[in-house]
Amino acid sequence: MSTRGINFLDRWMAEQLPETATDDPIVISDLADKAMRAADKAGIPTAEITEEVPSVFEVIAEAMDHREGGTP
Repeated sequence: MSTRGINFLDRWMAEQLPETATDDPIVISDLADKAMRAADKAGIPTAEITEEVPSVFEVIAEAMDHREGGTP
């Protein structure tokens, strides 16, 4: 993943993920879709995010799990 892709995804998650953790796959899928649309709007190609992180869904799911003190 490019530095630009990493920075974008980290910043987007910090700003956009809900305060309350969820493991609902529909909510996580919607968040992943929103992240990719926001990246596209910011001029960041999908490939810059998915080169090293093939599943934005999994990255967001893990971030949500860690948000509420879940698995370290």
